[in-house]
Amino acid sequence: MINETSKNGLNRRDFLKAGGMGTLALTLGSTGVLALGSKAFADNTNNPASGFGGYGPLVPDPNGILDLPQGFHYKIISKEGELMSNGAKIPGAFDGMAAFEGPNNTTILVRNHELGTGPAFGSNPYDANAQGGTTALIVGANREVIKEYVTSSGTIRNCAGGATPWGTWLTCEENRSTGHGYVFEVDPQQPENDMSRTPIKEMGRFAHEACAIDPSTGYVYLTEDASPSYLYRFIPNNTSQKPGALQEGGTLYAAAIEAVTDPAASTFKTGQTFKIVWKKVDPHMCREEAAAQNCIKFSRLEGAFFQEGVFWFDDTSAGDKKLGRVYRYIPHTNTLELFYEGNDAREMEYPDNICMTPWGDLWYAEDGSGQDRLMGITPEGKVYPFAANRLSDSELAGPTFSPDGNTLFVNIQSPGKTFAIWGPFQRRNSARAREMSYAAPANLAPQVSDKVAKAAEEQGMSILEAAAFERHGVELI
Repeated sequence: MINETSKNGLNRRDFLKAGGMGTLALTLGSTGVLALGSKAFADNTNNPASGFGGYGPLVPDPNGILDLPQGFHYKIISKEGELMSNGAKIPGAFDGMAAFEGPNNTTILVRNHELGTGPAFGSNPYDANAQGGTTALIVGANREVIKEYVTSSGTIRNCAGGATPWGTWLTCEENRSTGHGYVFEVDPQQPENDMSRTPIKEMGRFAHEACAIDPSTGYVYLTEDASPSYLYRFIPNNTSQKPGALQEGGTLYAAAIEAVTDPAASTFKTGQTFKIVWKKVDPHMCREEAAAQNCIKFSRLEGAFFQEGVFWFDDTSAGDKKLGRVYRYIPHTNTLELFYEGNDAREMEYPDNICMTPWGDLWYAEDGSGQDRLMGITPEGKVYPFAANRLSDSELAGPTFSPDGNTLFVNIQSPGKTFAIWGPFQRRNSARAREMSYAAPANLAPQVSDKVAKAAEEQGMSILEAAAFERHGVELI
């Protein structure tokens, strides 16, 4: 939550500043269809206007930029190379984002820039020879940019990250060069402050991708964009959940699967069960120590999101067809589940950034070889498209909803563009979001053999949990 009395809050004069952004508004027509050829795809007879099961086929954009369902509109609110409020050029390579509530019915976006080495674009950089960092946009209720400015700089390949429950953004370096490979905390209320240029070293030095925080504990879950990659959990020393608390250090762990003896074993049970075990690793040698302790090797982890007691993450190139997987980890039960495995490129192709919609669907942005899309999965097991990049072969990135749920913000990475999208979105539905946390749609469940299914039943495991373990080499039978 952004404090309305912050020294960086808006006054009437700031509100009237145009911010130098050229914008484009487009109302989509009703022509054009997207062929849907899979049984998992949303059946458009299911009242697409409801949002339950998708919003119908995509309409080709006559401007050749972004295809959306009928009834939805977009506005380009920021472009790389145009000018920020201080007259400096907007850096490129738009990536992960988060949206926070601002004063006077505004939304504050914090946006990553996945840039490499070169002169820093900010005035108080962590490394003057690194081009990555973050910017922020203050967006009015009319979806116009009021102000755009640098929030951190001097980092490398700021790919994704994660929003904190206390209103800051954790930006992650997908890089492991000298002096880099860290997580930084960015406060849009205090741009380019010392905290923004102080690496949280105990959260690990590796090719960070994304992170998400369990608000009930303050634990941070982190994904790694490498091959192989590992799943990490950071337990802070200070769990007060306020800006700067993570800088006080903590302990880093990597996820492993281990067999444990069941003391209640009988002739009706196998006598051996499996669970997730979090193994402590040195934050400066975390990859090496995770490998040495036989932690779970994923193909290449990407997006992360925490909602309603569940940590969601995806593995972009995993599966028999290497189209990607979506996992969920439930801390309360210490359960890892393989929720969905792509086997049809029409439904999933290299999932990257993910988010949960206000009405409870899981959305993932693709980073594949062809046209990249923003796709959705419902608790009922429907897969549907919501947007497609018609402009370029670049990925869509950073999907995030405004605090009121009425506007979706998303990027095309290159050429860098940030969109505000609105239309007949389904209303916020907490009950459905909770349903998504425990849904197991039969048509999406990854296939396992009859023997594995039987062993799972004997051990009290769900098919989704058994599938996750089987895919990672665990012998359940």
